Amino acid sequence: MHDANNKIGRWQGAGLLTTTLLGTSVFILPQMTINTAGHWAMISWLVLTVAILPVAMVFAKLSSRYPHAGGPAYFVEKAFGKSAGRTIGLLFLFVVPIGAPAAIIMTYWFIETLFGLSPDWALSVQLGIIALLFALNYRGIQFSSTLQLILTLVITLVVIAMLAGQPVASGELIPEATSTPFDMNPMLAAMGIAFWSFLGIEAISHLADDFKNPGRDLVPAIMTGTILVGLIYLGCTWLLIDTPVSDSLSMVIVFDQIFSGGGAAVIGALGVAGGLATVNVYTASLARLTWSLSNDKVLPGYFQSLNQHNVPQRALQCVLIVMTLTLVITHYGAYNLEDLIGWVNGVFVLIYLASMLAAVRLLSVKHRPLVMLSCLFCATIAVGLGTKMLYALGLFCVCAPLLWYQQRLATNRAERRLQRGAN
Repeated sequence: MHDANNKIGRWQGAGLLTTTLLGTSVFILPQMTINTAGHWAMISWLVLTVAILPVAMVFAKLSSRYPHAGGPAYFVEKAFGKSAGRTIGLLFLFVVPIGAPAAIIMTYWFIETLFGLSPDWALSVQLGIIALLFALNYRGIQFSSTLQLILTLVITLVVIAMLAGQPVASGELIPEATSTPFDMNPMLAAMGIAFWSFLGIEAISHLADDFKNPGRDLVPAIMTGTILVGLIYLGCTWLLIDTPVSDSLSMVIVFDQIFSGGGAAVIGALGVAGGLATVNVYTASLARLTWSLSNDKVLPGYFQSLNQHNVPQRALQCVLIVMTLTLVITHYGAYNLEDLIGWVNGVFVLIYLASMLAAVRLLSVKHRPLVMLSCLFCATIAVGLGTKMLYALGLFCVCAPLLWYQQRLATNRAERRLQRGAN
């Protein structure tokens, strides 16, 4: 993977991360958090944005010092050994069965809004997205990074234009918040939902080798992208804070009120493009991680092959096949989107916590306060998710013993070979 001819810089990296984090959720998650926490959703987003910054900085430091396609799995392996690292890698892979359907379903909502499609088109369009993902990733992530930077700028400009055009009736940052009883539980639940918006910080760590200079570019790319995303989500939440609860996209309603129409076209087009960008980066990241685990002999050697563009095509195809199967199952099953998001977030809480604990060993003592704040953040999100953490904990309890046993068998075989050689 180090021989790739095309590399990305800090601004492309910031655009890649920002578009990944905005993705399908920039026009959806604020509405969901308001439905959960009411006017206090603004505080949930503000606290989340500030609290995620130490996590982003630790990931940036780890990725710049230890660039590797394994990302968090590699960090944990460096700190705690192969079994621990491989457990984190498999946890990341197990996000696919629930994370990919959630992201693609949200993308379809925008397609439905944009083209006025009936629900009968849902599965066909979602499978079409899978085909497009293969085309985008066949030549490597650099193929679309510049386009994603442009998309990030457009989404940001649209949100700024809406904020500038929105009249301030009461002059308050959080209208009517003082009349809403304070309750910590809905706020924590809203933070648990909103955590989805920052899933992607670790995805850039998988792509560290694609940067021209990881040591120089990764920190500004990740921090710039994270801060920009937090501000955009805060802005979108403020725009929607007094919009009546609706089954349709509230952002379309607000856009129509500000600009007298055009919401379905503009919000729909940006949502589709952002959603494709999100799933695109995660597809690339998962393919790289599958390739890395294959090289480490955790997964079959079949996935070690690279195509002429230095892309792990077999791993890419496997990831897309899994996405296809789970989309079909999801389409014919009754799943709540909020539950899917919660289960995905639970897995990432464990991945992030393990990465932060690895940073205690891999980074210098001066980074210890950031690491401790990051661990506290992960614990808070876990509390907010509640029972939705059970999926992640169940996966960990299954994967960790199996991989420990696999590692023990490999060690025993190696010792027996050494003994035979000595005899």
